[in-house]
Amino acid sequence: MVTETKTRARPAAVTLTPGAEERIAKLMTSAPEGAIGVRLSTPRRGCSGLAYSVDYVTEEQKFDEKIETPGGTFYIDGASVLYLIGSTMDWIEDDFAAGFVFENPNAKGACGCGESFTV
Repeated sequence: MVTETKTRARPAAVTLTPGAEERIAKLMTSAPEGAIGVRLSTPRRGCSGLAYSVDYVTEEQKFDEKIETPGGTFYIDGASVLYLIGSTMDWIEDDFAAGFVFENPNAKGACGCGESFTV
């Protein structure tokens, strides 16, 4: 008897709101030459340990998670995926500030200034 292996699509580690998708599209319209998308990573930084970093990417990395959006490709750094599973990324802009905002169920704490988080 031959058993068939079935695979199913898994949900993306991070959900992008329409605002985040629009911002990625805007970033890609003015991206430096050679940029193929935008990457989210969580480098060690700040008083709580990890920070969110969004940068242009020129080369796809082997373990990156790749999310196709209407305005461009969004990558999640392979080493950061476990810290971000179930998160929502939004773009917030008002009269005084603008930036990506993260709702991360894995974050157990954050520093007072909101620059970094712990898991």
